[in-house]
Order: sequence, then structure tokens, then C-alpha cells
Amino acid sequence: MIRALDISSSALTAQRTRLDVIASNIANAEVTRQEDGTPVPYRRRLVTFTSGDGNGGPGVHVDAVQLDPSPFQTRYDPGHPDADTRGYVQLPNVSLTMEYVDALVASRAYEANVAMMNVTRNMVQQAIRALA
Repeated sequence: MIRALDISSSALTAQRTRLDVIASNIANAEVTRQEDGTPVPYRRRLVTFTSGDGNGGPGVHVDAVQLDPSPFQTRYDPGHPDADTRGYVQLPNVSLTMEYVDALVASRAYEANVAMMNVTRNMVQQAIRALA
């Protein structure tokens, strides 16, 4: 039964990473420059999972945090300091709607794994009571 806790724990860690990346995407949804000042917008990050705990056991873990290759958005804003000669500004390829949906999915997965941990804990408690 402890193995079930390990599996659920690995899923909690993976979903927490996913939520961290989603929070970063939302926070950078309007950023039009890199840290070094170059006028290149923030590129959305995506988390990919793989089966296993990373050590040969069951569970799930983050395989990679990748950059989303989809094109940047553009907006006509000739007064923006990063506007091109035609007045268009490149914006991050972050859709707040998609980020909110992804956050809900990650949150529900997190809750499901917490519920699984509670079921496992109750089973362990019942087994201990039965042995006593």
C-alpha cells in the first residue's frame, strides 16, 4: 500500500510542476522582451509527462518543459516601444483561456491524487485496526 502512496505522490509532484509552468505562462502573457532586453516575446511553455517515477518504478514524472512552437500573436499598437515599422507588436503565444483550462485540468488531477492518497491511508488504518 505504501507503493500506492508513492505513485500518488509522484503525480502530485508532476501536477505541481505543471501548475507552476501555467502560472509562469499567465504571468508573462504580455511580456514583449527577453530578460536581456531583446524585443522577442515570451514563448509559452508546455509540460510533458512520462510514465514511471524516473527511477524505474510506477508513477508519473515530468519528461520535459518545452517551448510552444506556435506563432506569436500580433497587435496593432504603433505607440508601443517594441512596434515594428508598420506599427505591429509581437506578443507572446499565450492564450489566457487555454491556460485557465489547463490549470483547471491540473487542479482536478491534483485533487484526484490527493483523494487516492486518502483512500490508501484509510485502507492502511483499517489494516492496522484489523491486526490489533
